[in-house]
Amino acid sequence: MDFKDQLKSAVDIVAVIGDYVRLRKASAFSYTGLCPFHSEKTPSFSVHASKQFYHCFGCHAHGDVLKFVMEIEGVSFYEALKSLAERYGISMPKRSHFTDEDSRRREAILQMHVVAQENFRSNLAGAPGETAREYLARRGVGPETAEEFGLGYSDRSGRGLVRLLEREGFAADLIEASGLAGKRPDGSLYDRFRNRLMFPIHNEKGKIIAYGGRALASDDEPKYLNSPETPIYKKSHVLYNLHRAKEAIRKEDRSILVEGYMDAIGVAEAGFGSVVASCGTALTAQQVQTLKRHSQNIVVNFDPDAPGAAAAQRSIDLLLTESMVVRIMELDGGLDPDEYCKQRGPAAYGGRLQNAQGYFYWLADRARARNDIRSPEGVVAVLKSLLPAVQRISDPVERMAVAENLAGYIGVDRGVVLDSFRRSVADRQQRTVETPKELVRADEKGIINVLLSPIRERHELAAELEDCRILEQLATRRIFEAIRAICAAGGELSFETVNARLQDTDQVLLAEVLFSEEIEAQQDLEHGRRCLDSLKRSQQQARRAELKAQVKQAERAGDVREALRLAEELARLEGPRGARA
Repeated sequence: MDFKDQLKSAVDIVAVIGDYVRLRKASAFSYTGLCPFHSEKTPSFSVHASKQFYHCFGCHAHGDVLKFVMEIEGVSFYEALKSLAERYGISMPKRSHFTDEDSRRREAILQMHVVAQENFRSNLAGAPGETAREYLARRGVGPETAEEFGLGYSDRSGRGLVRLLEREGFAADLIEASGLAGKRPDGSLYDRFRNRLMFPIHNEKGKIIAYGGRALASDDEPKYLNSPETPIYKKSHVLYNLHRAKEAIRKEDRSILVEGYMDAIGVAEAGFGSVVASCGTALTAQQVQTLKRHSQNIVVNFDPDAPGAAAAQRSIDLLLTESMVVRIMELDGGLDPDEYCKQRGPAAYGGRLQNAQGYFYWLADRARARNDIRSPEGVVAVLKSLLPAVQRISDPVERMAVAENLAGYIGVDRGVVLDSFRRSVADRQQRTVETPKELVRADEKGIINVLLSPIRERHELAAELEDCRILEQLATRRIFEAIRAICAAGGELSFETVNARLQDTDQVLLAEVLFSEEIEAQQDLEHGRRCLDSLKRSQQQARRAELKAQVKQAERAGDVREALRLAEELARLEGPRGARA
């Protein structure tokens, strides 16, 4: 067994995928959740615990645990292998034939961020960090919170970190590629972050991949400086604090979205662990899809000023497009979330959170504030402003329910509102002609399940397929062809090896067969032989029916000799053994 197979045999695919997708147990061996690879409202993503593979019946993404890690994190095969080995405490082989140049580059950049973090933390704790510590004290951030969130300080020197990275042996081109340094026209490197309070940004596994730096001098611009995109950091995909928040998000089945790093820290410090923030950018579809993997419910709590309200409205449009269930949390007194938690206390914030209103009420309030709904023109203007958000609701029943609620909230005639939305939000009737699917028999499912199980005798069973001609007539015929081909080549029978030989349609069929509840826990050789006997009996029955029809046809044609020959063959089939079959 090579290292890859050794690792996969030690890894629990459900636990690994469960770190990224909120899974629900569907049966003894299968789990379901929202697919992380495409946007969906109803779960179509399944994980098979015993056969250790995943399959999405929506976008047809599928594979083993290594492929999942590669796809979800955008890393190479070697990096996925290393990540899983570290998680399960398995030593990687000393040989490095799995590695490639891109993997080594990303690994070096991750190591540089570890060095940078140690440097920033040391600076904050020492004499250079006095100004940063004073700022944190004014914001009510104590040493314990600063430690928990890994806050640090980048010194004023402009080359302190660059010199440290050079002493650690990192090449100049890698230091520049890390995003921690910039390059001057003369080719020399300088620290990107200088005299700033440093906020480390982590990926979902908790590794530092970037930084946000807040200026501590009033004349330093910009106020917040963020790492550029690098081989390990794509800012449109990353949410600040998600690596800490994801467990709470799943437990509470709700995330809290705020605007900035300090808001996320303040809300989390107040006891609300499910809080995240975007990393210095407007919310993106990729960030929403990342959140949705953990919960479809979200409370948006942006700053109460005009830019915050505008950002909230843009975010709502995106969240609705991604089928999130959205509530809006507004804070009084012109306070941002961090200030509110510190001035009013956790209980007050929790009360606001509990009473956060549905997004359409918030939109309606904003529309009413801009228009006089006592006039017909005002009503029309309010309805027009609400139409785009309601149109984004994919479910037609939910869409009309929201429209009806809005009628009462706006204070206008229900019939007027419903009529307006019915005309403007017409359901699209998509008529597609589907090819009838071939039915898969229970004995087909059973024998495939046994053949792809880990029992040692499964190759004996596979050898008995050779004289089973009925396989060529089954819905799963191409799956059996793949099984036969693998056995003929002396290969190892597994979901992966069979799946790799199939086209898309049959890959979906194979997943459907293996996730079928009726074959659950039936993986022993005896069950496989019963299924094979059932197929052979069907083959004999089909041959008897065929012979009877041929006898009648020969008799009608006056071919007595052929009719007798066929009748003799039928009699042999219908002998004592055939009759029992």
